[in-house]
Amino acid sequence: MELKKYKGGCHCGSISYLFSAPEITNGLRCNCSICIRKGAVMTAFTVPPEDMNVEVLGDSLSTYQFGSKTAKHHFCNKCGIYTFHEPQSKPGHFRLNVGCIEGVNPLALVVDTFDGASL
Repeated sequence: MELKKYKGGCHCGSISYLFSAPEITNGLRCNCSICIRKGAVMTAFTVPPEDMNVEVLGDSLSTYQFGSKTAKHHFCNKCGIYTFHEPQSKPGHFRLNVGCIEGVNPLALVVDTFDGASL
């Protein structure tokens, strides 16, 4: 499977990232208590840490955890944008907010639902 290089980041530019992944043709929504409130479309795949390079200006990257504290939800504390998270099912890997990825329109993707509320 051929990997494509993508670039993304938060609204204010304090958090940016580069990653390699298959072409983004579909997305995923989760119905857990935090994701249902965020409403973001995220990547249907996870990105392993060796395929992701994150750059952060100062202390702008914040992390929110709840429940079992296994998943890590990362966001910019300057502009408030959820950029990516490390899912409970694959700690250390990344699922990204598709709306933060340059050249990808989350409104044009087929979006499936993940039942995170049952975890």
